[in-house]
Amino acid sequence: MPLDEAIERVGTALERQQLEAASTEVVAQHLGYKSANSGTALSAIASLRYFGLLDRPEDGMLAVTPAFKEFRFNPDEHQRRELLIRFLRTPPLFAELLDLYVGGLPSDANLRYELIQRGFLPSAAEACATVFRRSVEWVDYFRPQRENGSPAPASSPMVTPLPGNGAASAPPLEAPAAIASTSDADAIPVRLSGGRRAWIVVPPRLFEADKLRLKAQIDLLLTVEQETGEA
Repeated sequence: MPLDEAIERVGTALERQQLEAASTEVVAQHLGYKSANSGTALSAIASLRYFGLLDRPEDGMLAVTPAFKEFRFNPDEHQRRELLIRFLRTPPLFAELLDLYVGGLPSDANLRYELIQRGFLPSAAEACATVFRRSVEWVDYFRPQRENGSPAPASSPMVTPLPGNGAASAPPLEAPAAIASTSDADAIPVRLSGGRRAWIVVPPRLFEADKLRLKAQIDLLLTVEQETGEA
């Protein structure tokens, strides 16, 4: 569930619960579900807890968190925005992605690929990427960078190895400036040993013959490394 929808749902539950804790069944009904036993209701509740909007004070009970109450009633817009950012970064995965893409979100293909690299199935990666992007855009997470004159670079999608000799010095997954001008292409990051990155830049339309050429070129690079003894 994207953050904007989660905020709206918890706001409705807060109005009906009058700041008090309630049973999981009652909260599910406040959220618009007939029962807490359905998979959709349980998934929704899990999402709201994931953002730090709902808490479980005791078994079988749910309550709106103090942080959400502060967001709902605080008249200071700056503090409300800080709380929104806090909610956005509460899911560990979202916090990791935001720390990874410090200059702005990459293309949808890059984001899906990163999630697949983390073990997501393609369909789950698609859904998660959609929710993550919508939440980030709703909070306008990168607004301060734009206001400071540093707009988030569009991640554009050549295999281009990046320097680095360890995980501590590994660069972020935004495409390097040398290939960022290829606006019609998409850059697919590939993790290498030692914390390094490589980028495969592909055009919008990739035909079967193109795939064979790419595979042949990569095989050639691997053959050269083996012949020269390079690791």
